[in-house]
Amino acid sequence: MPNVEIVDLFLYTKEHEWVHIEENTGTMGITDYAQTALGDVTYVELPSEDTEVDQFEQCVSVESVKAASDIFSPMSGRIVEINRNLEETPALINKDCYGKGWMAKIELRDMDETSNLMTSEEYRSYLESLETE
Repeated sequence: MPNVEIVDLFLYTKEHEWVHIEENTGTMGITDYAQTALGDVTYVELPSEDTEVDQFEQCVSVESVKAASDIFSPMSGRIVEINRNLEETPALINKDCYGKGWMAKIELRDMDETSNLMTSEEYRSYLESLETE
């Protein structure tokens, strides 16, 4: 298993996004695994506030020294806040992907969509399965 940080209270996608749900708001970003794979993040294109997103729809673009990557919304809803600090300091994603490197907050539309996401344990197993492929 790669030596990556995984936060137990968060939910995860197979595309390596995370969401932390508090009441009806989900804060999202990319995982430690994803930011490690991307390398040094140099630019982040965030969605506009009030944008409606569907679960697993592309909503953020990230450019790094290695690649450009689409980031997908882990849940459906309306973007209520974006992390403007990433516009000036995209490397926050590399330094603190689960904290200061968050990307957007989503007012969630359908809590049942959490059934399409992985728990931290399921995500750990998923990462282990990627190693054996």
